[in-house]
Amino acid sequence: MKQSSKSQPHTVTAVYGKGRTDFDEKSDHADLVKEAERLLESQAQDGDQEASFLLGQLYFEEGWYEEALQQFEKIKEKDLNALYQLGVMYYDGLGTQADHKKAVDYMNKIAECDTPKAQTLKHAALYNLGRAYLEGYSVKHSDAEAERLWLLAADDGNPKASIKAQCALGMFYSRPHTTDLKKAFFWHSEACGNGSLESQGALGVMYLKGHGIRKDTRSAFLCLKEAAERGNVYAQGHLVSYYYNNKLYSRATELARRCLHLGLGVQQNREEAMQLYSKACCLDTDIFAELQDEVIFG
Repeated sequence: MKQSSKSQPHTVTAVYGKGRTDFDEKSDHADLVKEAERLLESQAQDGDQEASFLLGQLYFEEGWYEEALQQFEKIKEKDLNALYQLGVMYYDGLGTQADHKKAVDYMNKIAECDTPKAQTLKHAALYNLGRAYLEGYSVKHSDAEAERLWLLAADDGNPKASIKAQCALGMFYSRPHTTDLKKAFFWHSEACGNGSLESQGALGVMYLKGHGIRKDTRSAFLCLKEAAERGNVYAQGHLVSYYYNNKLYSRATELARRCLHLGLGVQQNREEAMQLYSKACCLDTDIFAELQDEVIFG
């Protein structure tokens, strides 16, 4: 399970946003990275704490994980951003052997910090700790603890809190052993309103099926269509099913080639259809089975 890295503007952009006016987007990326590294090293040597972190972040973004790890280790006692990134790296084994215990310890340190500057990181750390408890990585598996941590991270739907936690709660309350569809709908609505693509697709399905909310095919279609256009594979699959069940075969084939299997809306091609079924199955076997049943049985 990959931990969630804190969202940062691309470091090259950040560096050139700190006073450089000669930024040329057409410049060779390798040259820009080399120049950014030179500038950051110089600023870090002069005691610029932000530059010290950005140097590690530059290494991280470029996939130079050993260099990133060394840089973050140097400043972890003074920079919570560096401590957070180290937690991610130790959890996923980036630039070092995976150490889940150390990763969880670092996330706990951030979660327990009450300084104003730590609030954004605190929400992200709480989300990651919830994931650890849900999966039982370095801690004893506990649905209750995962739920508690995600509720803290979600912060009543605060758009500045962890949107991933809000979405995760929507998924959590949709699971067989922790089902509460009204809560699931609430949290997916909060996350969707804050920009979550995953929750937008999930809301479309909830409206379509009448799960946690009164069935509303128009709202379902709007959610699924927008989420599909934004690249949500889950929404794309259900939108194809929606088109198919309403006999809009040409529209269905614009999103997927499922109709190839039966030769509806396009010339029949079972071989290509099976290739696409296989791809869908690799993404999510449960969703694949559900969608396949809808196509075959209606």
